[in-house]
Amino acid sequence: MWTRRSERAIAAFREAIKLNPSFAAAHVLLGQMCLYAGRPEEAHQLAERALARARDTKQQAYESYAMRLYGEIAAQRTPLVVEPAAAAYQQAITLAEELGMHPLLAHCHRGLGTLYGATGQREPARTELSTAIEMYRAMDMTFWLPQTEAALAQVKGQ
Repeated sequence: MWTRRSERAIAAFREAIKLNPSFAAAHVLLGQMCLYAGRPEEAHQLAERALARARDTKQQAYESYAMRLYGEIAAQRTPLVVEPAAAAYQQAITLAEELGMHPLLAHCHRGLGTLYGATGQREPARTELSTAIEMYRAMDMTFWLPQTEAALAQVKGQ
C-alpha cells in the first residue's frame, strides 16, 4: 500500500533526476516505484529514459536493470504481454551474466520463471525458478526464497 512516505520518496527521486538527468539509476528506481504504485505507463516511460541514459553513458549495469524493469512492466500488463517480457528478461540476464551481477541475475530468473508459470509453460518455469532458488541460496538471499519456492510449488502442482 502506498503511503505519503512513498509519495515523498517518488517526489525525491524526481528531484534527483532534475539535478542529474543522465543518472540512469534514479530513472530505474523511480520506474520501479511507479510500477509498484500502480503506474505502469509512467514506469514504462522511466524505463525508456533509463535505458537511453544507460546506453548514452555506457552504464551497462543500469542497462541491465532497465531491461529487467521492462520485463516486470510487460509481465504485469493485462492481457499478459509474454514475448516482450521474456525478451527483456533475457536481455537483462545476458548483461547481468557478462557483468557478474548475480543478485540481479537471480531476480531475472525469478521474474522469467514467474512469467512462464503464469502462461502455463511449466518446464521453462521450473527451470528458471529452480535457478533463481539455487542462486538465492548460494548468495544467502533468504528474503526472496519463500516467494520463489511458493511459485515453484505452484508450477509443480499445475
